[in-house]
Amino acid sequence: MKKLVIIPAYNEEKSIKQVVDNLENYANDYDYIIINDGSTDNTQKVCKENNLKYISLPQNLGIGGAMQTGYKYAKENDYDIAIQIDGDGQHDVTYLDKLVEQLENGSDMCIGSRYIDKQGFQSSAMRRFGKNVLSFWMRILCGKKITDPTSGFRACNKKIIGIFAKDYPYDYPEPETIIKLIKNRYVVTEIPVIMKQREMGKSSITPIKSIKYMIKVLISMTFARLEGKERK
Repeated sequence: MKKLVIIPAYNEEKSIKQVVDNLENYANDYDYIIINDGSTDNTQKVCKENNLKYISLPQNLGIGGAMQTGYKYAKENDYDIAIQIDGDGQHDVTYLDKLVEQLENGSDMCIGSRYIDKQGFQSSAMRRFGKNVLSFWMRILCGKKITDPTSGFRACNKKIIGIFAKDYPYDYPEPETIIKLIKNRYVVTEIPVIMKQREMGKSSITPIKSIKYMIKVLISMTFARLEGKERK
């Protein structure tokens, strides 16, 4: 199988090379592509100077636009599996094979969740509270418990690559895509993973932004559930 790791990166000049080094050291049977999402720092320069494989977007499109670019690349190059990992180094690439194993066993998408075994970095109390609210609402909307609905550590098979290359939410893609897939009877599963704390740079999410994000995501999740079914 052809397996691609998609790495969306916005201002990750301090971490992006280490992320690729980890892939080459611990998961060298996976191809990768960095989607430089209009970074304003030296992310592109680091990629170019170290001969990393990357696509640079002319402006910042957000995680949705960056990931759709990656899925289009995966489809055009006939990949069987695409896996999303963050460009800040929080996702442990030694779990890639376990994600893929779930796809081989029938999952259409598998999510790496830090909240199943609750080991490693668990994020802030505010974000954990928000996660619980989103998980509860997702269960109400689609009848399935997802412990980490905003996880950016996800693998999907060829069918889902084709769907995401054609249509991918821009604003809150992680929870929205989960709802749409479950609604259309695709198989979404989770496995426990241990995530690392960001070592370099800092998150732009403040407590106030977290509250606003949660409210907007709840609304977008509801609309995603109300949309008509796509799968025949």
